Amino acid sequence: MDRKILIIVENLPVPFDTRVWQEATTLAANGYTVSVICPKGKGFDKEYEMLDGVRIYRHDLPAEGNGPLGYAREYFTALKEEWRLARKVMREVSFHVIHGCNPPDNIYMVARRFRSLGVDYVFDHHDICPELFEAKFGKKSGLLYRSQLWLERNTYRHCRFAFVTNESYRRIAIERGGMAPEDVTVLRSGPRLERLRIIPPVPSIKRGKRFMVGYLGVIGQQEGIEYLLEAARYVRDELHRDDIFWGIVGGGPHLEALRRMSSEMGLDDIVEFTGRVPDRKLLEYLNTADLCVNSDEYNEMNDKSTMNKILEYMALGKPIVQFDLTEGRYSAQDASLYARPNDHRDLAAKIVELLDDEPRRKAMGEFGRRRVIEELSWEHTSKALLEAYDRYFTSRGL
Repeated sequence: MDRKILIIVENLPVPFDTRVWQEATTLAANGYTVSVICPKGKGFDKEYEMLDGVRIYRHDLPAEGNGPLGYAREYFTALKEEWRLARKVMREVSFHVIHGCNPPDNIYMVARRFRSLGVDYVFDHHDICPELFEAKFGKKSGLLYRSQLWLERNTYRHCRFAFVTNESYRRIAIERGGMAPEDVTVLRSGPRLERLRIIPPVPSIKRGKRFMVGYLGVIGQQEGIEYLLEAARYVRDELHRDDIFWGIVGGGPHLEALRRMSSEMGLDDIVEFTGRVPDRKLLEYLNTADLCVNSDEYNEMNDKSTMNKILEYMALGKPIVQFDLTEGRYSAQDASLYARPNDHRDLAAKIVELLDDEPRRKAMGEFGRRRVIEELSWEHTSKALLEAYDRYFTSRGL
């Protein structure tokens, strides 16, 4: 089988980007020749390596920009490096498709340069960038916001077909992107159960507390972790519960600011920010937690997005408390309690309610894990990836 795909991702290195890595290795395991272009990152600084049958080409990238000039510098550098490495891949391996993973919505510009060689562009829609811009900067106006809408429209205009993470994104692809419904495939980012293993808890992590609330995710400014810190303080000071430890696992650009905020709130004795940790330590923290939480605030971005952390909690059999968001409710269903959006007091109350009801926690955790095993794991969701590419390459006679 001579089916060759080049995947380009800008915002995270591979294999750290779980969705991209699952896609790449699944395609490679099914006979595709797969190459990936991505930035370098902490622990992933080799310019080239082959892992699990996937060729990985990495490039340097400036730190995430702050403001228009910073973002322009980052995006220009990324496009220049992606174009350079794509030519290298074409010489060394070749490819029939460029599979572009956003954000940002500009990778189609690289793919256009190869159109004369018969290369098609396939869009993998991870984040809705106009809504992401609004979540970061709090506005839906101005040149930068309009540029996000323009880039999104042009991305869809130049792609042969698209993968989207859920039904909310599918509606955007059709209504805002002008895609034909048959050209949009829902490819959910299901967890791999062999990675998310249930292991014995580590009681020492709880710092002597009876209960632990766990959080996993990128520590960014739009993640709503401020609500989680406010909930922790409310539980301690207003509900008079000093038997709960809060373990926040993950790294990101907002980590140090949140650590300072936690210290200023007097939470250092009950809240820990681990930063980015190896998989083993991640599993120890989440398996020790009595419940897990998603504090993503209600905004258009988060309401329409499927959060990987929810599915990962469910894979580990953990009951969840989260704000009531459309795609969060679709994923978790009866595995979660739902607090009023952006209300840290209700979030806190739901957390305490669930901690004090062990039989309910057990039933919710079992429901969530069963839902992942039977429907939402990568074993099931990846079929959409393989079926879509098989249709495409068959249509090309390959």
